[in-house]
Amino acid sequence: MSTTEGRLRDADAIVAAIEAHQREGERLSAELAAWQATCEGTSKRLPFFTSISGNEVEPLYTPEHAPGSYLDKLGVPGGFPFTRGPYATMYRTRLWTMRQFAGFATAEETNERYKYLLANGQTGLSVAFDFPTLMGYDSDHPRSLGEVGVCGVAVSSLADMETLFSGIPMDEVSVSMTINGPAIILFCFYMAAAQRQGVSPEQLRGTVQNDILKEYQAQHAWVFPPEPALRLIVDMFEWCGANAPKYNPISISGYHIREAGATAGQELGFTLANGFDYVRRGIARGLDVDTFAPRLSFFFDVHNDFFEEVAKFRAARRIWARHLRDRFGARSPQSWRLRTHAQTAGVTLTAQQPENNIVRVAYQALAAVLGGVQSLHTNSMDETLALPTEKAVRIALRTQQVLACETGVANTIDPLAGSYYLEALTDRLEEEAEEVFARVEEEGGVVAGIENGWFQREIAASAARQQAEIEAGMRTVVGVNDFVDGSDKVEIDTLQIDPDVEERQRRRMARLREERDDERVRRTLASLKAAAAGEENLVPRILECAHAYCTLYEIRAAMEDVFGAYREPVFF
Repeated sequence: MSTTEGRLRDADAIVAAIEAHQREGERLSAELAAWQATCEGTSKRLPFFTSISGNEVEPLYTPEHAPGSYLDKLGVPGGFPFTRGPYATMYRTRLWTMRQFAGFATAEETNERYKYLLANGQTGLSVAFDFPTLMGYDSDHPRSLGEVGVCGVAVSSLADMETLFSGIPMDEVSVSMTINGPAIILFCFYMAAAQRQGVSPEQLRGTVQNDILKEYQAQHAWVFPPEPALRLIVDMFEWCGANAPKYNPISISGYHIREAGATAGQELGFTLANGFDYVRRGIARGLDVDTFAPRLSFFFDVHNDFFEEVAKFRAARRIWARHLRDRFGARSPQSWRLRTHAQTAGVTLTAQQPENNIVRVAYQALAAVLGGVQSLHTNSMDETLALPTEKAVRIALRTQQVLACETGVANTIDPLAGSYYLEALTDRLEEEAEEVFARVEEEGGVVAGIENGWFQREIAASAARQQAEIEAGMRTVVGVNDFVDGSDKVEIDTLQIDPDVEERQRRRMARLREERDDERVRRTLASLKAAAAGEENLVPRILECAHAYCTLYEIRAAMEDVFGAYREPVFF
């Protein structure tokens, strides 16, 4: 056969394939039209369906809803654009980290809970701090009265952090810390505690949340104004890049944005917009994007709308990969790869019929795993009533273990890929996020959008819509506005915090102040304050304060004298 004849045959084959595709499309259109006519001819009109986020859900999805190139939009796991997962083999070679959020009362009591969780098969730790610690106050500060150890563990100095991890090898266990406003201080307490164990920063694995932008947008646990707060975050990027290469200096968090009432699209868009702002600021410091971007991690909510949540994780990876490569010039695939922790949605838990929360959490956990998360916390059934009991937290952990070991979901990677509905949802969420990015630019950037209240108003409007739908009976919450049968009155055991915790913590603080070297405390705090007035990286100075047993509030106050305190404008 001549070359010309071969080319003609190839052309004929291409034409035949195109014609077959067209005939298939015409046939599909005819079948759908007939099906639609059947539906419209039914005596009972089909109801209107929307997702929790308020988006219309079609009754049927077909190839027309998920167009585009497979390789461009999905690819393979571990390869650009990472839609199907950040790692090539995913859970087949390593399960997600089971990281239950825990902390209450004193460091001694929380240390016992950590050892209990590790003995029951948990594979990572996650520290929940009490409210005074979250706000940068010592346990004996007047503003801490009545809150010490109530909603988490009290950590006011290196001494508390040493006790918290006593008997726990810090070089073997990955630890996440949920702290934002004073994050750099708790981070330095953690690094110093590890050094007291003989563990170097280079050996540590873990994450500190340290996401101040979403605090201004949603959660409100801030200390300093935006610009100095962002300086501290970039200080940590720089220091960790040189000294703690396995440690994630930030967990860019959509969780609290979603808990405040945002939709899935807003959670995705706001969170990634915040992430891009951190990247810009790291580059502006003079850092090579590939030296810090691989250690930026994420933290997302897992809400009730099952398929929407799976799609959200897949869209997040695709968006991050594309923007880091094409917009910020990252060359390393490590920088393109979005890794995320997830937590089941606390806002969906109900005080009525609390055992129903076990079911909600199980479905949410399944969505997280099908979405390809790297780390997962499952909420306990009693968390709307109190901090979890050992029984409740064991059930929550066993939920993950049953999911991992008995359901088969870890056997294959991204098993829902190719579903017309899921791919259409992934595309739609990506489009919603891109619309958010464009609007943020119109507002003048993330900080400007915070200062003029745009983020806060958007979240509040979404929260109001969702609550109105529940109150109007348009959306069912089982055991709350429907299926109420009296079982919501069932009493369950809850964790009781010893009322003596605060007094014990105050005595501990008094001993610390008596035994430490006061001159060293004054010297290191003065050095920190002077450095804050300049431009040097503050991590080494805060580490010096930590080793001198300066307290959390003393370190906060030294920087606050220079940076000032943040006061939120009135937007509503």
